[in-house]
Amino acid sequence: MSHLIQHRIQPWHALSFQGALIRRTARLRRFSSLLLMLVLSAPQAFGDDAVHTSDAAHDAFRSELRRVIAEARDSVFPALVSIGVVTVQYSGGKEFKGRSVGSGTIISPEGYVVTNQHVTSNGRKFVCTLSDKREVSARLVGEDPLTDLAVLQLDTDELEEPLPVARFGDSARLEIGDYVMAMGSPFSLSRSVSLGIVSNTERVFAGGFGSDDIEEMELEAGQRTGLFTRWIQHDAVISPGNSGGPLVNLRGEIVGVNELGGSTLSFAIPSNLAARVTDALIADGEVVRSWVGVSFKPIQRTGLEAGVLISSVVLDGPAGAAGVEAGDVLLRLDGEPVTVRFVEEVPLLLDRIASLPIGTSLEAVVQRGGEEITARIITAKLAKDLGKQRVFPIWGLTAQAITEKMAREWRLDSTAGAMVTGVRRGGSAQLAEPPIEAADIVRSIDGRPIAGLDDLIAVYEELYQPARDPEASAERPGELLFELARRGTNRLAIVSPREDDEDDPPRELPKAWIGVATQPVVPRLAEHLGLERGGFRITRVYPETEAAAAGLEVGDVILAVDDEALVVAGRQDAALLARRVRSLEIDGVTDLTVLRSGQTLEIPVRLERTRLAKDEARRHADSDFEMSVRELTFFDRDENRWDSDVRGVLIENVDPGGWAGLGGLRPNDLVLRINDEPIRGLKSFRRVLKEIKREQPSRVVIVVLRGVKTHFQYLEPEWTPTSD
Repeated sequence: MSHLIQHRIQPWHALSFQGALIRRTARLRRFSSLLLMLVLSAPQAFGDDAVHTSDAAHDAFRSELRRVIAEARDSVFPALVSIGVVTVQYSGGKEFKGRSVGSGTIISPEGYVVTNQHVTSNGRKFVCTLSDKREVSARLVGEDPLTDLAVLQLDTDELEEPLPVARFGDSARLEIGDYVMAMGSPFSLSRSVSLGIVSNTERVFAGGFGSDDIEEMELEAGQRTGLFTRWIQHDAVISPGNSGGPLVNLRGEIVGVNELGGSTLSFAIPSNLAARVTDALIADGEVVRSWVGVSFKPIQRTGLEAGVLISSVVLDGPAGAAGVEAGDVLLRLDGEPVTVRFVEEVPLLLDRIASLPIGTSLEAVVQRGGEEITARIITAKLAKDLGKQRVFPIWGLTAQAITEKMAREWRLDSTAGAMVTGVRRGGSAQLAEPPIEAADIVRSIDGRPIAGLDDLIAVYEELYQPARDPEASAERPGELLFELARRGTNRLAIVSPREDDEDDPPRELPKAWIGVATQPVVPRLAEHLGLERGGFRITRVYPETEAAAAGLEVGDVILAVDDEALVVAGRQDAALLARRVRSLEIDGVTDLTVLRSGQTLEIPVRLERTRLAKDEARRHADSDFEMSVRELTFFDRDENRWDSDVRGVLIENVDPGGWAGLGGLRPNDLVLRINDEPIRGLKSFRRVLKEIKREQPSRVVIVVLRGVKTHFQYLEPEWTPTSD
């Protein structure tokens, strides 16, 4: 990707409705006439009458401009939607859910919505907010990563009134200087519109200053985009969340789909390309394209008068198989002359070839060393760049379908098998003999061939789908033999599948404890405090403890325990007091020698049992609600100034795209009540969740304590037959 794209332009997804047809031709003519009148009247502006005439023309121009912009806005604005996406990402052998937002436009009464593919990418769930604030669920109809376009369809069963619809205009009619409006939901806020002008109608991105090689842009690692696009560059402001929103002309037509932006530069996919792609996605769920396996370079700097330079050839691609070589100059295709002088013309040639039916026989005439050579090229289907991914939790790995492009780039013999994309630390795959690694290709499991990712999924589901049936669980094999391909070698690995354990962390045996927090008084600190020797300064006296009852105070310096001096030579002695106290008997009484305000005191303190530390607390991870909680500790209550009668469980982790995350729960929330059931601790939490999973309600109310406020949150689970 070029320096410009890497550092100044971003796809706007990180956060991320249509009126009647246009009746504006006469008004636009009147607008143009007023603009002409305003310009012609300016040189005549001498004297009061002329000034007044000019002011009147100016006011009329402004009024007409406002009216034209308002009508254009109102033709598309009602069809604008904000898109919320629950996404799934894979890393380290795990699946992670998240949330993203974007924008889109309703383009048909059937509820089809056009947006960017990077908005819908890896989407698991889609919800669209309409102009009247209603939230409507949507399904993915199809995606085309090569143009960064996608189509969703609203669930019209959830609607009663007809949908507002916008229509595509002719992007070929755009000229530099034309006014355009960018619409969307920036930063996931309410719908907005910005106004600007077109600054370029055929923008492409080259490799750098003076380069005429088109860069293969990647908005997602390994996935190309923009191969067939000549973007509309404009300066209407777009921000994160605007991705997929419409670019609208003053006729109230969609002339582009906003995709990239940064600083004062914004880029939209032309509507003529977008309309063609969306029609294909609605009809077939994909865009089928021909491919010959070559890249082109314009002849502007080559000294050639005609043709186009073939800059690279895929060796086993259709053109390579037909004898075409890098460095050839393509002169004619099926008898038609081909000339590409400028880099902006390259996407047009690529699109021309891609639009041919699969299996088309092309007669290509190329020039090589001053000689014309004819090659017969049979077009193949342009395959996807990336295959779908899936997580296999019990094996502790993620795997991906292998596409033809992946097979070529990894120099694989075929697309057979499934590629391991990540291995979870400490999981079954990493603990296999030998360990499974990322980029391994799974070829078979226990002798069962794995032709692709679907086969791997089928084996996994046969083994573990009835995971909640104890009898079925008992029949699972204890070991599996994985056949793997790794960098040209064939390996076998023994995998011992195991589900993640929820073992409680180990707890220390109870020891003696004094209810204070301290800091060691090292020699330099003792010098600053005017003390002859160090000790341990009390920084907190925990309430409702024997230490508090004994009268210990913050600022006291403990010098000795039972007349045994505490010699602090440095930070390495920070645990000296705790070790000394733990060697004593619980419920016994120890005498502390304490320095307070220059006086030495002897204070007897009854010793208590050590309190549960946070890392020793019992925990519970719930895979359905996708959150983990732990029991409260004495130190949680003290840090948050909670009374001893405060009960509940503390949320540690929340998957942003899970039921809990979408319901607004956050780490460090204290769960007080679920539905009408008070939560006293982990036992009641587990019991209530078990009842909820049995009843499977459509809404679960959770009351949490967050800071000094209680919050009423509700979750909307989407139950499946495999939920507990």
